[in-house]
Amino acid sequence: MIHFAELGIFFNPILAIIICVNLVTIMEKVKNSEDTSTNTIIVSLSLAYIVFTISILASS
Repeated sequence: MIHFAELGIFFNPILAIIICVNLVTIMEKVKNSEDTSTNTIIVSLSLAYIVFTISILASS
């Protein structure tokens, strides 16, 4: 049975790509003076999940 934190091994690379794409989108939106709240939330949740899973996997 795969535990919650072990799913990070598979999802962390995907989330890292999502973070990069959203950061580029945020930079473009800031340049055009558009709203960036949705992209900021996605980046924050993705980064929080990556940090959480790395810390859980490192402690076990």
